[in-house]
Amino acid sequence: MSGPDMSWAAIGRWFEEVTEFVAHIYDGLPPWAVPIFIVAIVMVAGSTASLFILAVRAGSQVRRAARATGSGKDLSHEHEYLWVFMVPALNEETVIADSVGRLSEVQVTHKRILVIDDGSDDRTGEVLAGIRAPDLTVLTRVAPNARQGKSEALNDAWRHLHRTVLAEGPYRGWDPARVIVTIVDADGRLDPMAGRVARFFADDRTGGVQSQVRIYNRDGLITVAQDLEFGVFGTVFQLGRTGWGTANMGGNGQFNRLAALDDIAVEDSEGRVGPWRAGRLTEDQDIGLRLIHAGWRGAQASNVVIEQQGLHSLRALYRQRTRWAQGGWQVFDLIWPTIRNPRVGIVARWDQLWYLLTPVVQAWVGLSVVLSIVFLATGVSRPPLTVFIVVLAYVFSALPGVIGVLLARRRSGVGAFFVGVLLAHLYLVYSWLIYPVVYRSLLRQLTGAKSWAKTKREAIAPASPRLTAE
Repeated sequence: MSGPDMSWAAIGRWFEEVTEFVAHIYDGLPPWAVPIFIVAIVMVAGSTASLFILAVRAGSQVRRAARATGSGKDLSHEHEYLWVFMVPALNEETVIADSVGRLSEVQVTHKRILVIDDGSDDRTGEVLAGIRAPDLTVLTRVAPNARQGKSEALNDAWRHLHRTVLAEGPYRGWDPARVIVTIVDADGRLDPMAGRVARFFADDRTGGVQSQVRIYNRDGLITVAQDLEFGVFGTVFQLGRTGWGTANMGGNGQFNRLAALDDIAVEDSEGRVGPWRAGRLTEDQDIGLRLIHAGWRGAQASNVVIEQQGLHSLRALYRQRTRWAQGGWQVFDLIWPTIRNPRVGIVARWDQLWYLLTPVVQAWVGLSVVLSIVFLATGVSRPPLTVFIVVLAYVFSALPGVIGVLLARRRSGVGAFFVGVLLAHLYLVYSWLIYPVVYRSLLRQLTGAKSWAKTKREAIAPASPRLTAE
């Protein structure tokens, strides 16, 4: 048999194997389980297709950013804006000086740093009092208003910005459309060239820009995996949505036009007004979606990075990700406004809906995996398995993660490729390791649990001596 004939014969055998596998995959399953698996397969196929589409779109954004950086256009209008950095701080004595010190080094013409000491009972206030930075203002919150949540602390800073910064002094009467509010967590290390995001705000419709979030203490497998997690989300999913104007906000390293924040300000139960809704465990996701619903565009920067601490403890990681996952369940009240949003195209609207349904997809697919293991272990189901089918299943389950990691790393060369593939498998193991948080968060949401535990910081090297008083 000739070479081409052998190839077609092999393809025919593979097609027969796949057809046989699909035809008998549900043999022996209880009737109630079949719909679960069918829906799970549709969800996996939809997620894979979404990833490929977003990956292609992300590539164009990376190239566009490279051209802007090479020409210097990304910094040409930086001086037209007032950059206000807001840093919520609750018991951050180990990291706050480092964060503020780095903000002092951000190369922008007009700058203010607002640190909100949200009722700290450690040395945070003392450390802040010793910092000598001309652009720094410390807002001290005390009981009973303190420790009500990050949203409340940020709203307090937003009111101070309007009441004081823009009402008196050198920035009195400054146009809110030219004020860029940047949220930096107390462990954040913002890129000194953060002013590059000015190119996005040249479009008057842009309400928010998210920087790339990375982990700076990636000295262990868990923290390396967290770095990959942020890299994949920012590079693939966020950049892929930038062309549609539907990239969401990620909290740390989030840039928002003040006029956009003013546009979505709401009143809380105490009669206080602010853009951030009280009680939201992922206030960044919530505000990003509401900005898009109000007609503002969201973008992801590919060349502006903010680094933060990763968690070495699995227990702390589960606690943090449970809170984030519960925040994903909380924003279900934004599903209907997303579907009805006439300000974005139909494809982008459906992509946003799929993004909002991420907790449901994760929970459903996870359930199908657990059922598969149970049915196979108990002999309820024994689908025909061949080497080809096993390899095919592996490729389709691992390939999306491999593509995401390779795009996030953006390294060239054969060696870098194989390192990326190895890291992608670490990322896949990590993803399944933290998978249970989707169920734990759902239980908390259903039972009305709203308490949260603050992530403990690790000690780092002290800030530069020129920023601290002796």
